[in-house]
Amino acid sequence: QVQLVESGGGLVQPGGSLRLSCVASGFELKESWMSWLRQTPEKGLELIARIGPAGSKSHDASLKGRFSISRDISKNILYLQMDNVQPEDTALYYCAKDWMRGQRPPGQGTQVIVSS
Repeated sequence: QVQLVESGGGLVQPGGSLRLSCVASGFELKESWMSWLRQTPEKGLELIARIGPAGSKSHDASLKGRFSISRDISKNILYLQMDNVQPEDTALYYCAKDWMRGQRPPGQGTQVIVSS
C-alpha cells in the first residue's frame, strides 16, 4: 500500500530555513516521479518541484532557487529544503507520487507559516 507522510512544517521567520520530509512506504522513491506541491486559498494547488527516477530535478522558476528537492534512497525519504522563506511561501505542503494536474495529493500535508 502506497503511503506518504509529510512532516517538518511549522512557524518560521522571513529569511529563515526549513526542511520538509516525506516518508514513503509501499514503493521505492527511485522508481517514481516524486513531487512537492503546495496549496493556498489564493492560488490553489501548485507544483513546486519534481524529481525523477534517475534523479533529474526541476523547480518552479518563480522560487528563484530558494527551494531544493532531494531524496534519500536508502531511507526512502523525500525532502524539500526551503531557504530564505517569505510570507508568500505560507501554505500547506504535500508530497505526491506520479502526480498529474487535477489529482488531489494523498497525504495530510504539513503546514508552513512564514511570519515575524
